[in-house]
Amino acid sequence: MKVDIILCGVGGQGILSIATVIGEASTEAGLYLKQAEVHGMSQRGGDVQSNLRLSTDPIWSDLIPLGETDLIISMEPMEALRYLPYLSKQGTIVTSSKPFINIPNYPDEAELMAELDSMPSVVKLDIESVAKDSGNARGANMVLLGMAAPYLEILSVEQLRKAISVIFARKGEAVVEANLKAFDCGVAASKS
Repeated sequence: MKVDIILCGVGGQGILSIATVIGEASTEAGLYLKQAEVHGMSQRGGDVQSNLRLSTDPIWSDLIPLGETDLIISMEPMEALRYLPYLSKQGTIVTSSKPFINIPNYPDEAELMAELDSMPSVVKLDIESVAKDSGNARGANMVLLGMAAPYLEILSVEQLRKAISVIFARKGEAVVEANLKAFDCGVAASKS
């Protein structure tokens, strides 16, 4: 089994934390993992993207070919659209429904949502609001990971929860619990 994932968003949204959690879960599960990252401007607002390839068999390249991505996980809806050429015909987009408008010529929000809604398989949610409601305003990335969990297929929700506990352990139990709660809210939202 193999799952090719593109994680995307803008600097400061926590994309690389999602990649770290998935990487930890994959390593613990004994999967093969290849990862390639692109960092935009080092300050908040630059493009950030990561290719993650998970497999039960060896993987030879860390880059995902055009048309072969199984899952786009995006913290920002316009960034999800940027990577559409990589999405397979059976692929799914899991994205925030709330734009992060960081450029003067940001596309019209209604047109952006219409474009996303025209895709065969899209899951959208205002992850920032869900994170705030969970008591962890900074946990939108973990809400998004929770939403994407059912589409990962190669990793279970419990494997991802354990990885969150490991990755955030050095920040203390309160941070671990806040991130697990945000993740669980995302999992619940994906089922509704």
